[in-house]
Amino acid sequence: MGLHNVPFKEAGPVTSALTLRHTMRKPRAMTDTPEAPITAPEPIPTPAAPEPAPKVVKEKKKEDWRDTLSFLLKLAVVVFIFRSFLFSPFSIPSQSMLPRLYIGDYLFISKWNYGYSRHSLPWSLPLIPGRILAKNPTRGDVAVFKTPAGNGEDIIKRVIGLPGDTIQMRGGQLILNGVAVPKVRVADFVIPLTPNYNEKPKPNPLEEADCPAAYIAQANGQPACKYEQYKETLPGGPSYLVLDRGLRAGADDTDVFTVPPGHVFMMGDNRDDSGDSRFPVALGGLGYVPMENLEGKAVITFWSTDGNAQWLLPWTWFTAARWSRMGQAF
Repeated sequence: MGLHNVPFKEAGPVTSALTLRHTMRKPRAMTDTPEAPITAPEPIPTPAAPEPAPKVVKEKKKEDWRDTLSFLLKLAVVVFIFRSFLFSPFSIPSQSMLPRLYIGDYLFISKWNYGYSRHSLPWSLPLIPGRILAKNPTRGDVAVFKTPAGNGEDIIKRVIGLPGDTIQMRGGQLILNGVAVPKVRVADFVIPLTPNYNEKPKPNPLEEADCPAAYIAQANGQPACKYEQYKETLPGGPSYLVLDRGLRAGADDTDVFTVPPGHVFMMGDNRDDSGDSRFPVALGGLGYVPMENLEGKAVITFWSTDGNAQWLLPWTWFTAARWSRMGQAF
C-alpha cells in the first residue's frame, strides 16, 4: 500500500490571530484586591510518629508489682489462718509411731480439738496468751505438739495419761491407774526395707539402725523387717497396735508416773524405739507434756513414699508412692 500525499494548506498569519484573541477578551471586573499570583500548592506535611510515653509504661509496671504484692500478701494471710486455726500438714521422719505411722507418711492435723495457744501459730509466734478455747485430749488420741525441750521441734505421739492418772510399765505391760491395759498378741508386723527404712547403721553410733539385724526377714522374696505386734485397748474403748522387741531396761520397767495438772503423758506405739514421757528431757525423752504445747489431732494420711523418689525423675514420685496408706483416717 502506498503513502498518500496530503496537500499542504498555507496557514494564516499567526500574529493576527493572537491579536484578535487578545482584543476580544472581556474586561475584568473592578476590585480593590489585587489578584493573587498563581503559585504551586504547598506540600501537605506528613504527621510525625507518636513519641513513646515512658511514664505511662513505668506506672503500668508499678501497678503490676502492686497487684502481685497484694495477691501474695493476701495468700500469705489465708495460709496463715488456715494453718493456724483449721488444718496443718506434717511429715513423719522417725519410726516411733510404727505400726500406725511409717517414715515418709504425710498427714493433716486438725487445729481446733484442744484449743489454741502460741504453739498453734507458725514458729510459735507469741500472739496468743496462754491457752484459749481449751479442751482436754482423749486417751488414745494421736497428737502433734511442741517438744518440752524448747527447741521448736514438732513431735507426734499417742495420749496415754491425763492429769491425775498414774502410769507405769511392768515387764512391757502398760499399767494405767493401777490396772493392766489389755494387751493381745496379733499377727507380726512386717515392713519392707526401703531407702527410708533400712538396716544401715545410723551416723550416731549410739543409735540403732531402723531395722536391727535380729529382725531382718524375708517377705514375698524381698528383705523386710519383722516385729511382734500387740493390740492394746484403753479404758473407754480406744484400741491400737503396738510393737514389742522384747524386754528393755528403762522402757519396759519404770517407776510410777503421776501426771500433773495441765499436762499429758505421751507414748509412741513402737514401744522399744520411742523417746517419750517415760524418759526425762535431759535423757532425750519428753517428760510430762504441757497441754499448752498441743498443736492438734492427727486426722488423715494424705501421702506416703518409701524413699525411692527422685526430684529430677518425676515418674518416680508415683512408683515410690505407698498408695494403700493414703486416705487412712485416725
